[in-house]
Amino acid sequence: MTNPLLQPSTLDFELPDYAAITDADVREALDAGMSQQIEELDAIATNTDPATVENTLHAWERSGQILSRTLNAFWVAKSADTNPERDAIVAEYSPRLAGHSDAILLNSALHERLQQLATRRDDGEVALDTQDSHLLDERLREFRRNGITLEEQDKTRLRQINAQLADLATRFQQHITEGRNAASLLVKRESELDGLSSAERDGARALAEASGQQGWLLPLVNTTGQPVLASLRNRDLRRKVYTASISRGLVGEHDTRQLVLDTVALREERAHLLGFEHHAAYVADDGCARTTENVTAMLQRLAPGVLQIVQREAAALQKLFAEDHPEGTFEPWDWEFYAARAAAANAVDADELKPYLEFERVLTHGVFAAATRLYGITFHERPDLVGYTDDARVFEVREETGDVLGAVIIDPFTRPTKQGGAWMTSIVEQSHVLESKPVVTNTCNFTEPAPGAPSLLSWDNVITLFHEFGHDLHGLLSDVRYPSRSGTAVPQDFVEYPSQVNEIWAWEPALIEDYAVHHATGEPMPTALRDALVATRAEGIGYDTYEKLAAMMLDQSWHTTPASQLPSTPGDVERFETAALESWGMAFPLIPPRYRTTYFAHVFAGGYSASYYSYLWSEVMDADTVAWIRDNGGLTRDVGERFRRRLLGRGGSQPAMESYQEFRGSLPDEIHLLARIGLT
Repeated sequence: MTNPLLQPSTLDFELPDYAAITDADVREALDAGMSQQIEELDAIATNTDPATVENTLHAWERSGQILSRTLNAFWVAKSADTNPERDAIVAEYSPRLAGHSDAILLNSALHERLQQLATRRDDGEVALDTQDSHLLDERLREFRRNGITLEEQDKTRLRQINAQLADLATRFQQHITEGRNAASLLVKRESELDGLSSAERDGARALAEASGQQGWLLPLVNTTGQPVLASLRNRDLRRKVYTASISRGLVGEHDTRQLVLDTVALREERAHLLGFEHHAAYVADDGCARTTENVTAMLQRLAPGVLQIVQREAAALQKLFAEDHPEGTFEPWDWEFYAARAAAANAVDADELKPYLEFERVLTHGVFAAATRLYGITFHERPDLVGYTDDARVFEVREETGDVLGAVIIDPFTRPTKQGGAWMTSIVEQSHVLESKPVVTNTCNFTEPAPGAPSLLSWDNVITLFHEFGHDLHGLLSDVRYPSRSGTAVPQDFVEYPSQVNEIWAWEPALIEDYAVHHATGEPMPTALRDALVATRAEGIGYDTYEKLAAMMLDQSWHTTPASQLPSTPGDVERFETAALESWGMAFPLIPPRYRTTYFAHVFAGGYSASYYSYLWSEVMDADTVAWIRDNGGLTRDVGERFRRRLLGRGGSQPAMESYQEFRGSLPDEIHLLARIGLT
């Protein structure tokens, strides 16, 4: 049979034919795709005609179709539903793909071809519009940042480093996925689960049965904090869950510490090769922040105030704890439980909320409905189209006119073969050059209900769903010429901004009234409970901000500390963490970082190394934008249209902050974030 990845899919939206694709097809297509793209780019580099937009920029953007089609189809399936063969493919091909990238960005002839086009533009021989010029400048900058000016021996070493880093990232991800599954807690006595709903217990029992065990299995999520800690009344079980979470990657076959040490050492060596003081400087140079000093200044401005807020929150929770344990000591595994109790005292009980937060209703009457009211787009399930797993559902997205815009694939529930966290990916990038419509995914790790039971979400789950859909909208509403500049192809410290803005609609009272409906009775959430929920939006913001801020500081410390001062053995990793937070003035043992080093996938397996700060950097723009939205009508088509046309639709087709200023009319004002956190 013909390999379906070797030619464009004939399915709607060019959706990969997952029912026909085999893992063997992926190997063949990766080999063919890399070979094809090198040939196509060599043809551009050796073209003797004068460089033009068509024979250089357009030709490059059209190159490598087999490779991009294969990678887009494979990575989302591997991340969401891996198996030993898919793991083996990643292990084998990650270094080869790094080498493929080096073969392109260290190709002097290709670089000279781009320079020739830039010279012709600057001399007025050819006209380039804004999108053409931005792409050309970004390509040339990529070459500079990736070592095109290095001596040959340094280029050879750079290739070696990039291959090793790709291998280390793959191994880190595999270790933490397997380690997260291995750290799941099996509970033998149902009485220990006091506080969990019957639906949650049924789900835990189903997970245990699926793994061939008797009892109730409590899986871990990727973050340090675990949702069940807010509900479990059994303090000893809370301690076990917390300990299992923070111990991941420290011992045994899933120990990631040596991988971390090898990674940070290689990253520093590469940064020095490329002329940067350290890896963090190399990363910041590619973002809106521009310098590590700007990143450090932002984190340091917030740290003292945030620390004071969490100290006040801790004092209040310790009083509640003392009512139950007069002689006990308040511990990290108690925080979420008593925070939930404090919220319940303010008329917002997490367990009382859940029956009103059924996944399907939140998705259709909340997430989708907000997008319809803002952008006029509608969502129509396509059961005839197969996603990358049986659990994934495909929705066609249509414009207000009825024209088809693209598609979104929803995959909400956790499974042992899925990596932790939540994310969006693009399977097909929107592009006018390729005449392609966007296909994006929304992948979460909500607890799957037992068969026949409703999927009831926590409030954090609801926020996650809105957040990831903000990324989806960035991809779906892209309106650019070039696929490499489509949707979320923006600087790392800008990419989280649209998704954070989309979170505000979860709190919209008119939407809550529609999507927060009791799954059994059909009754809307009581007005008093809804109003109390909206009123408590700022509760726990100190905890949430602190744990993220601590993780950002940890990330910066790993990537700004000279190699001579980094841990020399795996046993020193925990001590480095402690010392790092102390050096930032952020040592507060009751709240660990959102991710500890040993399971910090964003930094050691994803694309956020030295840029986890981007969530906070983006939140400055988010808070500023929310203030503008509040002052300009809220959830309306006028607001949505402006945000769509002037920002989301721009993707990476022009400098990110130009898009921001075009939308907002000014640079972001930090005062709105400070007010949100409670620091003004």
